[in-house]
Amino acid sequence: MKRLIGFIITILFVAGAGLNAQDTPSSLSLTVDQAVSYALDNNRSVASARYDLLASEKGVWEALATGLPSIEGTASISNNLAIMTRIIDFGGVPTPIKFGTQYDASAGVAASGLVFNAPWLVGIQTSKLAVTLARQGLTQTTLETKENVINVYYLILTLKETMNVIDQNLENLNDILASTKAMYSVGMAEATDVDQMQSSVTMLENSRSSMLRSLEVNYNMLRFLLGVSMGTDITLTETLDDIIGRIDVEELIAEEFNIEDNISYKIMESQLMMSELSLRSAKASVLPGIAGTIYYNRTGMGDKIGHMQYYPYSAVTFQLQVPIFSSGLRSTKISKAKINVEKAQNTRSMISEQLLTQEKQLRYNLLNANEQYKSQKSNIEIAGRVLSSFQNKYNQGIASSLDLTQANNNYLTAQNNYITALMNLLQTKVAFDKLMNKL
Repeated sequence: MKRLIGFIITILFVAGAGLNAQDTPSSLSLTVDQAVSYALDNNRSVASARYDLLASEKGVWEALATGLPSIEGTASISNNLAIMTRIIDFGGVPTPIKFGTQYDASAGVAASGLVFNAPWLVGIQTSKLAVTLARQGLTQTTLETKENVINVYYLILTLKETMNVIDQNLENLNDILASTKAMYSVGMAEATDVDQMQSSVTMLENSRSSMLRSLEVNYNMLRFLLGVSMGTDITLTETLDDIIGRIDVEELIAEEFNIEDNISYKIMESQLMMSELSLRSAKASVLPGIAGTIYYNRTGMGDKIGHMQYYPYSAVTFQLQVPIFSSGLRSTKISKAKINVEKAQNTRSMISEQLLTQEKQLRYNLLNANEQYKSQKSNIEIAGRVLSSFQNKYNQGIASSLDLTQANNNYLTAQNNYITALMNLLQTKVAFDKLMNKL
């Protein structure tokens, strides 16, 4: 419930900032499943996670292309405005001689690439794992969006149910108030009876106004999650009875929990693998690397551009780079990477324990929520009969307005407890489904 309240506050800030103009339908009629499906197609957080996945997929080729052969072509021409002149002694006769021609030109092509580079190979593996993490991040965002949409959908339904209870109660109280005023006018009731009933009506009307505002806030939250404008009219086509009728607590409890199916555990596994690859990359940095280059060039020289003489030259070169000494930098990186691997292993163990504990707690919560729901549903029937009895007694003049007001308050409390228990059951079921990867 605390997470939901925090989510509500976040949405209020975002919704208050307004949405950009967009093409959205003017009205929507949605079941729970349809709302979830619509949100997955239009929710901005899900779209952002998809972009992250696309970017990471491009990163694989980026990492691969870094070590693949690259080909470059070059061309140049120079106009030597002042040709270099040197004095050369020929038998005691100093003679100035120019070295070069008026124009120099060159054109060539070169191809270079890595022959062997261990960090590059590890980097390719790392980029592929980054795709896996991005895909898992998309799955996690999808699950969270589903959870939020379902919870807000349920919350709106419970608020509407509360509104129905308040409206029915207001109708009863107004009837009683009118009856009390009539009785007071003929001397069969006191002024305090009228004041007491009027106070109860006013308080309930204030509660109704507050409930209407809460209902609109939650509709705005749903609009935000669905990715539609704030002016879109949304109709929820399912009822609480429909949803409750589909919940089989015994069947849910009978499901086995496979921790490896949980997305949080999968992400932690991938993060551990990422730490292990970082360690491999640090170790690979001490290995020698080999790069190769092949090029072919033609150079031209002459005093006129149209009468230049060209001469080819080409070569194949290999460069061996052997790490010898780095003042302890490489060994420090390896030690740090080992620590990160141990930290990731510890985090994985911690998350495993948390998930197993959460599973047991949610099973307990589910059973308890179901019992509370059934108990509060029974209490409503009892409180309703008691209220009906006091209304008859009050009309007959054998019960005071205070007794009737107390019975009415007890009935409202029972209704509120029932709706709270109902929402708790629904939210616990959603949390359990998310843990079991069943949303």
